[in-house]
Amino acid sequence: MSRIDELIAELCLDGVAQKPLGDVGSFIRGNGLQKSDLTDDGVGAIHYGQIHTHYGIWTTTTKSFVLAASAAKLRRAKSGDLVIATTSEDDAAVAKATAWLGKEEVAISGDAYIFEHSLDPKFVAYFFHSDQFQSQKTRYITGTKVRRISGESLAKIRIPVPPPEVQREIVRILDQFTELEAELEAELEARRIQFGFYQESPLVYSAQGDVPWAPLGEIVRIASARTDSSVLDRATYVGVDNLVAGFGGRRDATYSANVSGTIRYEPGDILIGNIRPYLKKVWLADRFGGASPDVVTLSIRQGVRESILPAYLYFLLASDRFIDFSTRHARGAKMPRGDKTAILRYEVPVPPLAEQRRIASVLQDFYALVNDLSVGLPAELAARRKQYEYYRDRLLTFKELAA
Repeated sequence: MSRIDELIAELCLDGVAQKPLGDVGSFIRGNGLQKSDLTDDGVGAIHYGQIHTHYGIWTTTTKSFVLAASAAKLRRAKSGDLVIATTSEDDAAVAKATAWLGKEEVAISGDAYIFEHSLDPKFVAYFFHSDQFQSQKTRYITGTKVRRISGESLAKIRIPVPPPEVQREIVRILDQFTELEAELEAELEARRIQFGFYQESPLVYSAQGDVPWAPLGEIVRIASARTDSSVLDRATYVGVDNLVAGFGGRRDATYSANVSGTIRYEPGDILIGNIRPYLKKVWLADRFGGASPDVVTLSIRQGVRESILPAYLYFLLASDRFIDFSTRHARGAKMPRGDKTAILRYEVPVPPLAEQRRIASVLQDFYALVNDLSVGLPAELAARRKQYEYYRDRLLTFKELAA
């Protein structure tokens, strides 16, 4: 029997009381703090938007601060309080919460609530992320474009209240999952940075050696042949808004039978978004299909196909160096477009085919490690998240104590 089972058998064998949040604490709405008030030092401050983008289950430090004179006029959270973002455009993010565990009080913005309570802070924060909480809050969300929930509604949501010893043991277990997930996220980010370095390495290596360079226009042509839109479907039509950067694999495409003017692409072609903010999307095609005119389709010229490997060329054009070049040469004010003439002037190294194959093989393996959701670190991270969510919801589910 695990430690949590022992505690439940010892302390709450007959069940656990389910209480409205308003019975175990009180909700206090933040006030007055605007993004323009945030500074780099002073009194710690949490803006509701940062709860969505920066904070996790708990924190002891703040990303931003506010001047002491301003903080004196604002409502502040004490150590152990929950800070809750009460608005979002996404229902799932409404009432996202973080436990404030720092020593000093922190100022809280409007569109956020402070929850002062008598429970373990992390236990409450984990509950706010659980399916049990999410399913209850749905009925209380209001608004159209901006979705929100009030403190009065939050107070009606019921939370299991096991003895403090059980709360602490649940927190200890879930903290282990959270720590492991954080370690995997940090490793994944480090590997992505490393991948970016390796992706640039052929350019660095070639610049220092005797490898010949050639303008892109000598290697590829910009495809212009039209394709019949009636033969396209979700798997073969590529528009600039659903062009997914990546190496092979299916496109997450949306398709309408009314599309027209599509450019034919073939396996081995490289498709590049040609309008901001899609200039950094580059895809190596693994099928036949049709692409929007806002997608530049590069086809390797017939006379050089025996001397250039599509996968090698893809990694060169998916590099920061090429994307920076394309961005600098984009034309237009409101919706800048890539300059096709400039793109064809871009120079790339052309080592022997065997060397291209070696470089592409190394980068493909590295790409899978940091991007493929079925293998590598992303797959491991997804599995750990799923495991954490399963145990979190299981640990926070109790037999209800009879009235």
